[in-house]
Amino acid sequence: MLDIHRLREDPVGIEQRLKTRDSSIELEGILTLDQERLSLIHSVEQLKAERNRGAQEVGRCRKAGEDASELTASLSEVSNRIAEIDSELRRILSSIDHFMSLLPNVPHPTVPIGVKGNKITLRSFGKQSQFDFRVKDHVAIGEEKEILDFRRAAMIAGTRFPMYTGLGARLEMALVQFMFTHHAENGYTPIIPPFLANSESLYVSSQLPKFADDIYHCEKDNLYLNPTAESLLANLHRGEIFDEHELPKKYVAYTTCFRREAGTYGRDERGLIRIHQFNKIEMFKFATPEQSYVELDQLVVDAEEILRELGIHYRVALLATQDLAQQSSKTIDIEVYLPAQERYYEVSSCSNCEDFQARRGNTRYRPGAGKKPRYVHTLNGSGVATPRLMAAILENNQMPDGRIHIPEVLQEMVGEEVI
Repeated sequence: MLDIHRLREDPVGIEQRLKTRDSSIELEGILTLDQERLSLIHSVEQLKAERNRGAQEVGRCRKAGEDASELTASLSEVSNRIAEIDSELRRILSSIDHFMSLLPNVPHPTVPIGVKGNKITLRSFGKQSQFDFRVKDHVAIGEEKEILDFRRAAMIAGTRFPMYTGLGARLEMALVQFMFTHHAENGYTPIIPPFLANSESLYVSSQLPKFADDIYHCEKDNLYLNPTAESLLANLHRGEIFDEHELPKKYVAYTTCFRREAGTYGRDERGLIRIHQFNKIEMFKFATPEQSYVELDQLVVDAEEILRELGIHYRVALLATQDLAQQSSKTIDIEVYLPAQERYYEVSSCSNCEDFQARRGNTRYRPGAGKKPRYVHTLNGSGVATPRLMAAILENNQMPDGRIHIPEVLQEMVGEEVI
């Protein structure tokens, strides 16, 4: 959530930057409500001061044996007016909170202004795979090798759910274990959190209220299936105050994620490209404002290390303003190339949310003894999600005889060198 003081200090500048994300954003309504709130606060404070003075006078009159009935009646009217204003303040504050909860984060100045897909490639690793035979997509490979079974998954749960079988299941678990261990050895504290979360947790992480339709909701218990471990990790220190020397604080989590992914899908989004359930390793950091953009760069490097270890070609791209998630101030994606589709797909998205989530979760740090606490910055990055990574391994490691080469770092865990 944005800081209302920031809107007051620079309403035109903030609105202009927010409009690069969504041209329909207008701050006039929020600022008008805020001015009404400030005016009412001033009025109610004056009335409370008047009531306090009157109460003291009533006390004096009673001690002196004087009649205070007229003054008491007057104070009763003041109290009624205070109650009316307090009720109006609650209504206005609720409206302000609602509007503020829907506003996105302000884009960092280094984020390019542009529409979805208007990203800037920063660097790449390796080269696109070249084949002298007709390549198969990961769906065909999975069915042929009996390592993916979308038909039975659909029978059990419905369309767009995966099922890994045989060496496919072993490869999936090897990927999870490899990535989880790699990041833990790289200084991230390992976490396996609950896969369900309450509404307050998803509000803090910014999935609620704006994206309620994208999340699976268990109505009986009022719990939500985890859409991404970011939603859970953002709440690890909710309501707490760090000492500055504790930051940055780094976590890595394994979760299964669940998303509705509503909408229509093209041929290029078959198989593992866009599904309702998937495994993911998530990196998350709490940092000071001075640290956070250095930590964002390192977050990207840490995710890149996974793809380098697996020997997969990728590129790193800086997203434009209209591609940012609501809570993000700056996002850098890592994309892998799938030769059967002849296009790149995102496998890791690394974001600095600055103090947007921390304000919702009241997560702060104390910059020094006796100093006033400040909000931390939160950062998240996939380290990485497995479905498209699995697709990239299967499609890029095809051999002329139809076998699939398993990356060397996974061979011992899978128990095979090829599929």
